[in-house]
Amino acid sequence: MRFNRRSFIKTAGSVTALSGSTYFLPFSLVSAQETKTPPSEKIRLGFIGMGGQGNSNLNPLMKDCVAVCDVDSDRLTAAVAKVEKANGKAPLAFADYRKLLESKEVDAVVVSTPDHWHALITVDACHAGKDVYCEKPLTLTIAEGRAIVNAARKNKRIVQTGSQQRSDEKFRRACEYVRSGRLGKIKEVKVGIPGPNFKGPPVEDGTPPKNLDYDFWLGPAPKRPYNEKRVHYLFRFFWDYSGGQLTNFGAHHLDIAQWGLGMDDSGPVSIEGTAQYHKEKWYETPETCQIIYTYANGVKVTCSMKEKGGATFIGEKGSIYVTRGTISSDPPEILKEMLGEMDTRLYVSTNHHKNWLDCIRTRKAPICEAEIGHRSATVCHLGNLAIKTGRKLTWDPQKETFVDDKEANALLSKAYRSPWKLS
Repeated sequence: MRFNRRSFIKTAGSVTALSGSTYFLPFSLVSAQETKTPPSEKIRLGFIGMGGQGNSNLNPLMKDCVAVCDVDSDRLTAAVAKVEKANGKAPLAFADYRKLLESKEVDAVVVSTPDHWHALITVDACHAGKDVYCEKPLTLTIAEGRAIVNAARKNKRIVQTGSQQRSDEKFRRACEYVRSGRLGKIKEVKVGIPGPNFKGPPVEDGTPPKNLDYDFWLGPAPKRPYNEKRVHYLFRFFWDYSGGQLTNFGAHHLDIAQWGLGMDDSGPVSIEGTAQYHKEKWYETPETCQIIYTYANGVKVTCSMKEKGGATFIGEKGSIYVTRGTISSDPPEILKEMLGEMDTRLYVSTNHHKNWLDCIRTRKAPICEAEIGHRSATVCHLGNLAIKTGRKLTWDPQKETFVDDKEANALLSKAYRSPWKLS
């Protein structure tokens, strides 16, 4: 199945205010009438991963929940009770996500597991005929992202990445002003991410609690002794399961940088970075870092834990800063002048979850579909790979490989622990 990703993203991402354009996927999906869930009917949701973010995703979608899944029986029991209290009926409960995917009672799934599970569950869900909402970062490795895109295309599935800032008016407006030329030629983007919020000190390895199926929690990750400081939320500070704050908050703010630069189907061409680590090695990912990305048009994106949180677009005529709850410009007059009919207007979504559900019904592309989520996660991974290799890397965003660099290309994927396989 062939399609032009660049033409799709440009069409979906930039239309005039009066065009009334819709945002179709870059392939012929089945019509709403051909799906198992007609537009007039409820979309039955299964939730996989019932930790903090799992509950954050469950709360606004509670009425649609028919199934929950977690390898931690305490979390699973709490989720069942929560849904039963809200809906008056207990949901189906699973410890194994594959059983949930087999259920004919489930139309679509919400994946809120640790990062090392995102790709495997999302790809399996697509093959099972389920639409997917997957938390950011979409992947643990760059190769996983392409596998997700391929599975979504092959199975004609709606995949929404949980980069919810795209459904925030302030972030959209900032990107529209940037792409409409209100700052003139963009010279630089500064992205600020927070430092680690690891809860130390570390503890000795121990025995998994009875409520946690630890081997299943590890899944495709390497086998190692249980340690309570590596599971649940703290997983994100260990390379086997995540990429630290660069893939955590970087997946939000670097995503906005990509959107503002019109690079949703591309990425930087060179990456270099430095990092410092916790002196007592409480965790593996950086304690501080600075990454410099250079795009083919010469724009540099600097991502650092020393920058103020959010994204600052800097151009010849001034700058625009945007973060959650705040948007400002220097000079202030830039944002005071309204956009006109000929200016760039981007995909409008005011509710990230609702946008996904609406797109399941219409079969149109959601605001952060698989290709976009993959490309934004790739930027994060590229930064971590520059840190790991300790040198400047040259990247071909179309071929999705490093140029003349065998060592770096070997890091595009990770081996899965048997018997797990990414199909």
